[in-house]
Amino acid sequence: MSELFGPKLEPANGLPPKKLVILLHGYGSDGKDMIGLGNFWNQGFPDVEFLAPNAPNPCSVNPFGFEWFHLDLERGHANYEAGAEQAYPIIRDYVLERTADAGLELKDVVLGGFSQGAMMALYTGLRFEEPLAGILCFSGKMVDPETIGDEMETSPPVCLVHGEDDEVVPVAGSLEAKEVLEEFYVNVSLKVTQKTGHSIAMDGLQFATGFLSHVFKPDDQIAVEE
Repeated sequence: MSELFGPKLEPANGLPPKKLVILLHGYGSDGKDMIGLGNFWNQGFPDVEFLAPNAPNPCSVNPFGFEWFHLDLERGHANYEAGAEQAYPIIRDYVLERTADAGLELKDVVLGGFSQGAMMALYTGLRFEEPLAGILCFSGKMVDPETIGDEMETSPPVCLVHGEDDEVVPVAGSLEAKEVLEEFYVNVSLKVTQKTGHSIAMDGLQFATGFLSHVFKPDDQIAVEE
């Protein structure tokens, strides 16, 4: 079994879930930060269960938070691809186990995250043998743009949301991810929120809501703006 634990929000309708949204937190944070997105969404998606696991490792610079992989902030650089490769198996196992526990399939699951969690959502989500319903990335980037073409197993729709003024993970990360993914015919939607740093602005959250509606309720024909 997976070693990941964290908060969850059961479907608002009180029934077994028909869909899952799994949210991966950022560097030095924890699942409590991400489950707040579930609180924002659960009434609009009453048959969805929201899960926000804590990363397996205590954060090296914040003992009260967690990290998916280590960042050498003092030296100002990190091997993101090697870190993501190390974190990938436990996230993959968690997604597969929670999906099986719910009696669902990967097509019923959206994998999302913020910052380092967004990097891991994108890295992991493209490597499943069966496609997810979607991948949702806030303030992230692709850690393996040069090699992803050899590693992709499926191409679920991807939603990227990023603050224009992000100084922690610059918006160039999402712009590059969109360009790379579209080379492999992935359906990518991007929202760059104005006057926003390393956080999720309300218009970005609303854009993400539209994406969830699009992948979970396609009959509603809710458009996702560019």
